[in-house]
Amino acid sequence: MEAPTSSLRFTPAGSLRGSIAVPGDKSISHRSLILGACAVGETRIAGLLEGEDVLATAAALRAMGADVERLGDGEWRVHGLGIGGLLQPEAAIDCGNSGTSARLLMGLVASHGITASFTGDASLSKRPMGRVIEPLSQMGASFTSSPGGTMPLMLEGAHPAVPIAYRLPVASAQVKSAVLLAGLNTPGITTMIEPVPTRDHSERMLRGFGAKLDVGEEDGVRVIRLTGQTDLQPQNIVVPGDPSSAAFFMVAATLVEGSDLTIRNVGMNPTRAGLVGVLRTMGADIEEIDAREVGGEPVADLRVRHAPLKGIEVDPALAPSMIDEFPVLFVAAALAEGTTVTRGLEELRVKESDRLATMAAALEAIGARVEEREDGLTVHGTGGEPLAGGGPVATHLDHRIAMSMAVAGLVSRDGVEVDDTAPIATSFPNFMALLDGATR
Repeated sequence: MEAPTSSLRFTPAGSLRGSIAVPGDKSISHRSLILGACAVGETRIAGLLEGEDVLATAAALRAMGADVERLGDGEWRVHGLGIGGLLQPEAAIDCGNSGTSARLLMGLVASHGITASFTGDASLSKRPMGRVIEPLSQMGASFTSSPGGTMPLMLEGAHPAVPIAYRLPVASAQVKSAVLLAGLNTPGITTMIEPVPTRDHSERMLRGFGAKLDVGEEDGVRVIRLTGQTDLQPQNIVVPGDPSSAAFFMVAATLVEGSDLTIRNVGMNPTRAGLVGVLRTMGADIEEIDAREVGGEPVADLRVRHAPLKGIEVDPALAPSMIDEFPVLFVAAALAEGTTVTRGLEELRVKESDRLATMAAALEAIGARVEEREDGLTVHGTGGEPLAGGGPVATHLDHRIAMSMAVAGLVSRDGVEVDDTAPIATSFPNFMALLDGATR
């Protein structure tokens, strides 16, 4: 039986004012649970994102023997198994909609002498897993996947696994992290060569847990070396607010006249904060207040006030630092003065949906002028005039498309109907409540 859909129309509202806090960073939440499960002793986590994706990771770790317990709102305890301590799961590991859960957990399992089946929902089952299957197979793991290297799949770990030197063919923090996690229980040195730097949460957190990790630059590329089978020490972790979740409110406050909104405790890791710089280049008024460091991650409060935007050509080199924020950037571009050009975004075609095609169709359906190319979109802005609105727009089970089009509804004449808001819970369970509260 198909799950019920939850369509909703987002209509023009008042300005966004006051102060909000967005949920914890999804990338850091996944990794804090996984590394807590690999440490010896008890790790405490505050501010964990309790979306469906992260809960899928928690359930998988429990299924493999870790003691993972929710103590209260965002407060979690993980009693780890130590490096190499994973147990054979009794049933398939269901990753739901979470590509991060699937790829990182495959890396973790790959260097253990256990076998695990990985399943996911309809959206995740279409996403490419070959990019992690290839390096993990080189390390000795064996895979039986669905046609095209997709899930469901069976993974038989290698014990002992073989350390490799692997050059990332595409910029992917998930692939990098999967290989490093496999390297934790692999004798010798596992080497990752990263021609294009990607988000570095795994490296920061591995170091924090006591892994022996060296990061340097050789011949103009980033090289990461991890010495395997080093015990990890439990940590107390405070998860900063997710910049990808803050992005929707940054764009909304920028576009809606009269807005003056402060978003507290936002992670400002330079490998993740590309959108702030791009919006500022377009003319956005975003002020960083009380910049600080929490648990090895830079954090700030962001004060965002309404400002008119101008179209720009976005540097393709910025793509890895804002890859999840492009859908909502396209909404900002649709209201800017002039044309915004984006390139180098082929990765968006293999996310929860084909985000280039889906956003092009959704924006055109509500009156925006968009041209789709293989590697990006060209968006011709209205100069601040509201979009016509309409819908229902098809989100293809993609949470970021749903939230981006919700923001578009705030700056439309007739509102925007989103065909299914249920997937928003995968990353931002209280999105609707926060949006409603900020626009009253």
